[in-house]
Amino acid sequence: MRLLVVSQYFWPEVFRVNEIVSELRARGHEVTVLTGLPNYPGGQVFDAYSTAPAAFTSYHGADVIRLPLRPRGKGSLRLLLNYWSFVFWGCLLGPWKLRGRRFDAIFCFETSPITSALPAVLLRRFKRAPLLLWVLDLWPDTLAAVGMVRSERGLNAVGALVRFIYRRCDLILAQSKGFFPAIERWSQAPDKTRYFPQWAEATFDAKTLAAATPAPELAEHAGHFKVMFAGNIGEAQDFPALLDAADRLKHRRDIRWLIVGDGRAAADARATIAARGLQHTVFMLGRYPLERMPDFFAGADALLVSLKAEPVFAMTIPGKVQAYLASGRPLLAMLDGEGARVIREAQAGLTCAAGDSAALAEAVERMAALGAADREAMGRNGQSYGRREFDRTTQIEQLELWFTQAMAR
Repeated sequence: MRLLVVSQYFWPEVFRVNEIVSELRARGHEVTVLTGLPNYPGGQVFDAYSTAPAAFTSYHGADVIRLPLRPRGKGSLRLLLNYWSFVFWGCLLGPWKLRGRRFDAIFCFETSPITSALPAVLLRRFKRAPLLLWVLDLWPDTLAAVGMVRSERGLNAVGALVRFIYRRCDLILAQSKGFFPAIERWSQAPDKTRYFPQWAEATFDAKTLAAATPAPELAEHAGHFKVMFAGNIGEAQDFPALLDAADRLKHRRDIRWLIVGDGRAAADARATIAARGLQHTVFMLGRYPLERMPDFFAGADALLVSLKAEPVFAMTIPGKVQAYLASGRPLLAMLDGEGARVIREAQAGLTCAAGDSAALAEAVERMAALGAADREAMGRNGQSYGRREFDRTTQIEQLELWFTQAMAR
C-alpha cells in the first residue's frame, strides 16, 4: 500500500507514530510522512536537525517531508502559535509538497491539539484517499479538564471543529474504549470507531529490559524504598495531590519519591517541594532520553502514574502504563476509570481514586511493607497482561486490516 502519515510530531521526536512508520515499512508498504520541524519537548528546533536537515529526510526508508513550524518555545502564546503554524503550513504547503504523489490511505496521529488533523482532512479531499484518525487526546473534554477553555461558548466552538473533523474521517481509532461515547457524540457514526490502544515503546522490549541495570543517578537513593514517577509534569498529572501524599509521608525518610521528567508544571512542583520542606524525600531528577528509562525503572521499587479527577481522564489509559507494565515493576496509581481498571485487572499494583492524596500515601506505605516476592509477582503479572493486551505486532496487523477495509469502502 501507498500510505501517507500526517503528524505534527515525528522522529527525532519520540512518539509511537515513529514505530508505526518503521513497522509499516518493514512490512513492505510505501510510506510518506508529512510533519513539522522537530522541537518537542524542549521548545527549540533540535540542534542536530538545524545542523544537517538533509539527514532527517528519510526514516527506515519512509520519505519525511517537513513543513515550516513555529517552535513551541515557552509560554501559552508561543504554544498556540506552534499549533496553528502546523495547520497553516500543512494546509497551504502540504498539497504542494505532495503534488504528483498518490496514496491508498492516510493515517493521522492526533495527540493534541485536534487542529493538527486539519491538514489530513484537506489532503483526504485532494488525494481522494480514506483517512484514519488515531485519537489519543479527547477534545474539547481535555480543554475543559485542564482549565484551558472555561466558557461554554468556547467549548461549543471547539466541539464544532471536532465534529467537522470526525465526520470527514473514514475510521476513528480510539486509544481507550472509554473514548467511544465522546467520539461518537461528535461523529454521530458509531460504526466508524475502533479500539486501537497504545503499546510499550520498542525501548521496553524483553531483551533491553533483561539487560537493564539501575541508573547511576539513583545510587544516592540506594537502601531506600523508591517510588518513581516518569514522564510529563503537567496540569493533567495532578502534582498538587501527588506532593500532598508525599507531604503526608515526609516523616518516612526511608521512602523516596523520584520524579524523572519535566513539563509545564515542573516549576510549581519545585516551589511546592521547597515550601513544604520535602527536599529530603522528594527529588526531581530532570528529563532523560527514553532510551535511559529501562535503567531508571530497573532501579525503582514501584512506578507511579497519576491523573486529575476529571471525567475525560477517567476515559484515558495513560501511555506510560504500557511501559510500566512491560518493565516488570509494580505500579502505584492515583487515577480513575480505564487506567485504574487495567492495573487492577492485571493485578499489577495498587490503585486509589484520582485526587485522593491520603489514599495514595496509604498505598505507598502498603507497597513498601510488602515483601520483595509479592512485588515481583505484581511485576510479572503486569508483564503478562501487557504482552496479551498491548502487543505492538498485533496492533499493527489490525491497522493494516483497517487500511484495507477503508480502501474497499
